[in-house]
Amino acid sequence: MNARAICSLASLLLAPLTCQALTMNDDFSLELTLDAVSDYRSRGVSQTLGDPALQAGATLIHGSGLYLGSWTSNVDYGFDYKTRQEVDYYAGWYWQATDAISLDLGYLKYSYPKEGQFNMSEVYAILDLYGFKLGAYYSSDSPNAFGKDQDTLYSYVGYNVALPGEVGLELRAGRNDVKDPAFWSASGDNRETYYEWQAKLTREFVGITWGLSYIDTDLSKSECVSWYGYDDLCSATVVVSANKTF
Repeated sequence: MNARAICSLASLLLAPLTCQALTMNDDFSLELTLDAVSDYRSRGVSQTLGDPALQAGATLIHGSGLYLGSWTSNVDYGFDYKTRQEVDYYAGWYWQATDAISLDLGYLKYSYPKEGQFNMSEVYAILDLYGFKLGAYYSSDSPNAFGKDQDTLYSYVGYNVALPGEVGLELRAGRNDVKDPAFWSASGDNRETYYEWQAKLTREFVGITWGLSYIDTDLSKSECVSWYGYDDLCSATVVVSANKTF
């Protein structure tokens, strides 16, 4: 099992990491991560009202490619919502054909203490081919604005490459489809899909991986308000991050 694959999963679901695993015995290794970000963005949208977040994760990795873990971050959805934490649980299987070709399959559960109506789950598949990534995350129990479950599909294409000076470049373009009209414009038009994208530079220094990301979506302010309740959570931003793995 290549421990870096688990970090690839975490970077696609959560936040990019530089990874190394702690060997427990011949079969198991454990990865612990700590992250600080200036804004916790998920699929282009802020989960902290634009404020910073501290995040931590732990992944148990088996030599067969099986893994399971948990990850948490502070969140803030404003209004009268009481939850201030997101706790995720995940399990999956990573298969590596060569150093340049791999497949990652798994299940992810999102939970929000004190606001269980936000809880949801996804199954995912991530194909990595020579630095190009294709991913898809499907949910059948994603909550909508009316408190009912609905199908959602998030898919993306990405590319990771090493630049001169030990700098990494990570590119991603994603499409989030909530299957029902959800994003309403000021003119009264609506749509069920939006696009998001990210460009990120990373570099390791004094044992920490530092990141600088540009993140944006094609949601207008009125469309953002109609779904998330605020007009400034979906617009372009720069996110600074610091990541450490033990």
